[in-house]
Amino acid sequence: MQPRNMSMSGVVDLAAVKAAGEAKVKAEQARAEAARQGGGGAVPPSALVIDVDEAGFESDVLQRSAEVPVVIDFWAEWCEPCKQLGPLLERLAHEYNGRFVLAKVDVDANQMLMQQFGIQGIPAVFAVVAGQALPLFQGAAPEAQIRQTLDQLIQVGEERFGLTGIVVDQDAASAEGAGEAPVEEPAGPYDALLEAAVQALDASDFAGAVRAYKNVLSEDPANTEAKLGLAQAELLARVKDMDPQQVRKDAAENPADVTAQLAAADLDLVGGHVEDAFGRLVETVRRTFGDDRDTARVRLLELFEVIGPDDPRVGAARTALARVLF
Repeated sequence: MQPRNMSMSGVVDLAAVKAAGEAKVKAEQARAEAARQGGGGAVPPSALVIDVDEAGFESDVLQRSAEVPVVIDFWAEWCEPCKQLGPLLERLAHEYNGRFVLAKVDVDANQMLMQQFGIQGIPAVFAVVAGQALPLFQGAAPEAQIRQTLDQLIQVGEERFGLTGIVVDQDAASAEGAGEAPVEEPAGPYDALLEAAVQALDASDFAGAVRAYKNVLSEDPANTEAKLGLAQAELLARVKDMDPQQVRKDAAENPADVTAQLAAADLDLVGGHVEDAFGRLVETVRRTFGDDRDTARVRLLELFEVIGPDDPRVGAARTALARVLF
């Protein structure tokens, strides 16, 4: 079932989404061609996920971080959340195709590294970029949150340090995948629920649409259509009873009021002023702290979901957000 237009006229620039998607495909094709022509410059897919110990930390992590961000997964065999997070990170490392390298550290066998990074609990995920370490998150976070964090990390690496990643040998990838049984996507009977959600949106029953999308996501958390639809339905529900003039007046008169800025950003987005909405929230993140900053950051990430990750305006806003956060 293909994602539908969720009646958000003026918000999603389909031409921009298409252009961004084509640019992404071309970039991946160029990286694959470089792998075929570059010989020794390309690495096999197995090099994207590595086990690291204290003896090899300098060469495997610190030196490697000069060419690509290295994400470190601190784990242990007895840690149940680690068993959920580890395979997800490994899958994303291969999916991102050389944009970052995943280094796995068994804390039981590498107590010194655990102490050096100040690890208090696992799973814990750090990154090293150009020799600089920074914490990413702790615990088995949702995949969407992990992807957002990785995207910001990669942007920081590119913007601040010029790290464009490493080239993966696609011929080796094909050879490694030969003989493996194709992975079938789990099929779920979600079409009826998704159709009901769209009908609820068209009828301005936003609460009903939210419930329908959440029902799908409770069974299939990675369902792209449901994630997009939920973000749009929640946005429309928030702006439904707003007085636009009053909201904009409050935002103009109270630039430090996070609630006022969130409301104005929602109106900006629904009105098709995407850059204004993103810019308002990035600026709110920049000048706030603690819970207020996190509230503004989370709302910005929610609006990214409405527009879609391949829209160039989302990419620009992610870069701006990374600059104020890091």
